[in-house]
Amino acid sequence: VQLVESGGGLVQPGGSLRLSCAASGSIDSINIMGWYRQVAGKQRELVATLTSSGREDYAGSVKGRFAISRDKEKNTVYLEMNALKPEDTAVYYCYLDQGYGLGYTYHWGQGTQVTVSS
Repeated sequence: VQLVESGGGLVQPGGSLRLSCAASGSIDSINIMGWYRQVAGKQRELVATLTSSGREDYAGSVKGRFAISRDKEKNTVYLEMNALKPEDTAVYYCYLDQGYGLGYTYHWGQGTQVTVSS
């Protein structure tokens, strides 16, 4: 499975960005797709996830500002980020896990940089 992210970049505080992550390869029975982020020297943290049943989970720091969505036909997950703050600056990673038991696998994208700065 390959995950390819796009949409990162430089944005001013208060601005918006939309990240996309397209999954390809041996995809079957996706459980969760989502986004994590990491700042250099810190642990990777959850931003938002979306289960196959449609449940959304968000980090408290982004609730009300970020929205996750998915196009099942395209195996693509999106992260709409609004009212961006400097503390949102990080490398954002797409995540996918699928299957169960011995067939369970999880995958990460290569990451896309988001910088919020004036």
